[in-house]
Amino acid sequence: MRIGFIGLGNMGAPMAGFVRKAGFALTVHDLRRAAAAPLLAAGAVWADSARDVAARSDVVLICVQGPPEMRAVASGVLEGVAAGAVVIDLTTNAPDVVREVGAALAARGATLLDAPIDGGREGALEGQVTLFVGGDEVALGRVKPVLDTFSKSVVWVGAPGAGAITKLVHNALAMSIDLLLAECLTLGAKAGVAVPRLVEAFREGNIVSHNMTFTKRMPATLFRGDFAARFALSLAHKDFRLTSELAARHGVPTQLLDLCEAELAEAMRRGWGHEDRIKASTLQEERAGVTLRI
Repeated sequence: MRIGFIGLGNMGAPMAGFVRKAGFALTVHDLRRAAAAPLLAAGAVWADSARDVAARSDVVLICVQGPPEMRAVASGVLEGVAAGAVVIDLTTNAPDVVREVGAALAARGATLLDAPIDGGREGALEGQVTLFVGGDEVALGRVKPVLDTFSKSVVWVGAPGAGAITKLVHNALAMSIDLLLAECLTLGAKAGVAVPRLVEAFREGNIVSHNMTFTKRMPATLFRGDFAARFALSLAHKDFRLTSELAARHGVPTQLLDLCEAELAEAMRRGWGHEDRIKASTLQEERAGVTLRI
């Protein structure tokens, strides 16, 4: 396969390097030719435009900042792409843009996969990113040897645009956890526990060390619709109340924890205190009109 790579920034350059290191013929393009220098030294070929990359490639990977940049690159790719080619959008993109570009490529006989990256620059430098892929599963199978050169896992998540959706909600979860963690750490520290000790305790606790949320707790409760108490909602509500009292005593604002406590309070008003604490999550199911069963 002839591979093209467009976008040689912090993420794109190291991933393109792994593609070349694996022995694939590689054509590259970036707004800054200097960004391609290490790849050219390793045997990659420069192209002056996205159109030229597409014209020379069976598989085109695009790694740019967002929807406007992806649209701009895609317009050039569309001019040069051949029928049967697979274009892989590694951008954290808007689902509507993915579908729009995908439809335009399909009209030319090409296929788009949206495959946003999880793992950050550290993962890109080590060739250990995770890809959430939306689009044709058969096409994914064809190009997976290319993706495997710089990823530790490739997760197919559904139709075109599903990769973008998965990445957006995944990032929202990750960033929300960061904010909640900051609240909990500042509260614990101000209440008298040294930050290194808190970090060590959190690291060794079940949530982090055993990934309890997705390996045990959610599969046994919410995903099955089984709310028999393992950790009763009434006890969880009590713990939140004690945490709130601790925060008030030490003058630590806890905006996000307060929202979570309010959610448990609503669940208690529903009379669910004897059920598992995860029952409170069904309040969001009601609002969204979505049932999270597997």
